[in-house]
Amino acid sequence: MAKYEHIVTNEEVGLTINQILRANYKFSSRFRTKMKYQSLVDLNGVQSPGYLRPEAGDVIGVRLPDETSDFPPEDIPLDIVYEDDDLILINKQPGIIVHPTKGHPDHTIANGVMKYMADTHQSFKVRFANRIDMDTTGIIIVAKNANAQNDLSDQMRHNAVVKKYIALVEGTVEQDHFTIELPIGRPTQESIRREVMTDGGKNAVSEVRVIERFESAKFGPHSLVEVLLHTGRTHQIRVHLSHIGHIIAGDELYGGSTDLIGRQALHAYHIEFTHPVTREYITFETDYPEDIRRAIEELR
Repeated sequence: MAKYEHIVTNEEVGLTINQILRANYKFSSRFRTKMKYQSLVDLNGVQSPGYLRPEAGDVIGVRLPDETSDFPPEDIPLDIVYEDDDLILINKQPGIIVHPTKGHPDHTIANGVMKYMADTHQSFKVRFANRIDMDTTGIIIVAKNANAQNDLSDQMRHNAVVKKYIALVEGTVEQDHFTIELPIGRPTQESIRREVMTDGGKNAVSEVRVIERFESAKFGPHSLVEVLLHTGRTHQIRVHLSHIGHIIAGDELYGGSTDLIGRQALHAYHIEFTHPVTREYITFETDYPEDIRRAIEELR
């Protein structure tokens, strides 16, 4: 079993073990129940009930049961940006979805993680803290335990995770820096597309900054932009940019041309957040994928 350990501080003296764990970890109520009935908590190495009040310097330990998912392992290449006992950050390639669905039951990043797990002799349940579209590239986070997933989900709900994308869009974006705040919704339950919907849409905010503008005789004007997400709606960047007349190059679903690039030129290149266990504030960036780099060179 993996194990979390916490050293009791002077400020925590007088609190129960349960209260201290609740203040320091984002364990779900289900897991807290499991901790109680499976006796997963110890104090200074001795199995202990949660109502005890430890002293400063005491060590509270929580054992995490071995878990796994039942996705079939597949040999899918994984570009691992970072890994520790709680997280894996993967730079996802285009053309592959993150998690199995009814329409795509296999050949997903989750299947690749299962194979990686077997190869590295690890066992954990595959929990994605964020997801991106099949043809979008960039950073996704796999949480190796429920605490890490719940903590990151809580950070995302409070807009404490910084997520930046680069997008290559059609047309010349005139303003250097601006914010799009338009609600997004699904016009029908059957629709894959999302739209800006003033009636029934959910609040969505995207901050856009122009990186470079291009005037290509062959492909016409394009702009390379960075988008900072302040919310995380499905297809948010694709919908917002197409709504203002700047469809992402290659995004056929929203009317983009594939003459320059064969998939939407959208890449989740930057993420920063507080580590769910160490509480260190960490930042990661990835390079532009090869097909977007080629498209930029064509435009130049």
